[in-house]
Amino acid sequence: MVCALGAAVCFGTATVLQAIAARAAEPTADASGSSGVDAALLWRALREWRYLAGLALDGVGFVLQIAALRSLPIYTVGAALAASLAVTAVVAAWLLHVRLSGLEWGAVAVVCAGLAMLGLASGEEGDKAGSPALKYAMLGTAVVVLLLGALAGRLPDRARALALGLGAGFGFGVVEVSVRLIDGLTPSALFTNPATYALLLGGGAAFLLLTSALQRGSVTTATAGLVIGETIGPAVVGVVWLGDRTREGLAWLAVLGFAVAVAGALALARFGEAPVEVDESESVAP
Repeated sequence: MVCALGAAVCFGTATVLQAIAARAAEPTADASGSSGVDAALLWRALREWRYLAGLALDGVGFVLQIAALRSLPIYTVGAALAASLAVTAVVAAWLLHVRLSGLEWGAVAVVCAGLAMLGLASGEEGDKAGSPALKYAMLGTAVVVLLLGALAGRLPDRARALALGLGAGFGFGVVEVSVRLIDGLTPSALFTNPATYALLLGGGAAFLLLTSALQRGSVTTATAGLVIGETIGPAVVGVVWLGDRTREGLAWLAVLGFAVAVAGALALARFGEAPVEVDESESVAP
C-alpha cells in the first residue's frame, strides 16, 4: 500500500507541473480542427522544464505502481492512483495558492477514508495467470485507445473532452492490467508477450490523449472520464479474470472503500488541471 500511495503522490504532483506546461505550449494554428490529438503539442510541452520534471516524477510513480501491482489487487492500486487528484489539489493549494472550498477539503478527506478502508480490506493479488486471449485483448484495447483519440476531434467540445479523458483512462487501465500479465522479465519472455506491447502502446497513447485533454476542452469533464476509465474496468478484470480477492469477510468494506475513494476523486476532477492563480500582491514590472 505504501508503494501505491507513493505512486499517487508522484502522479499528483506531476499533474500540477505538466498542466502548467501544457497550457504554456502554444497551440498549433489548427488546434481546433478535426484532430482530437495534437502530437505537436506533446513535442512543444517536452521543451518545458516543468513538463520534464513531471515526466521524471511519472517515471518514479510508474516504478512504484509496478511494485504495488505485484503485491496488491488491481482495484486497490487503481483507487490509489485515482486518489492522486487529492494530492494534486493539496499541491495546487500549497504551490499555486489555489483556494480549496470546504467541500473540496471534505472530498480530500473522503478519498483518504476510502483508501483507509481499502487498505484494511484488500487481500493479496490474484494468483490466476492471464490467458493469451486476455493479453491480446489488452493489446487490442490499446489500439482502440489510439483510434478513439484520432476520432475525438469530430465531437463537440464537451464530448471531445470526455472522449479524450476516457481514452486516457482506458490507456492507463491497460497499463495496470498488462503489468500483471507480464510473467517474465527475460528478453525472450518480454518480446513474445503481447502484454508488453499493450503496456507500451497503452501508456504512450494515454499520455498523448491526456496532454491533449489538458490543453483543450473541459478539464473537469476529461478528468472525470480519466478516473472512471482507469479504475472500474481494470478492477473488474482483476476480480473476474486474475483472481483478485479481499480479506475474509471484508468484501463489503473493499467495495465501499473503492466507491468512496473514486467518488471523492470525481469531486476533485477540476484538479486534473491545476489552475494557475496569480498572487494579487505581486506587481508586474512596467
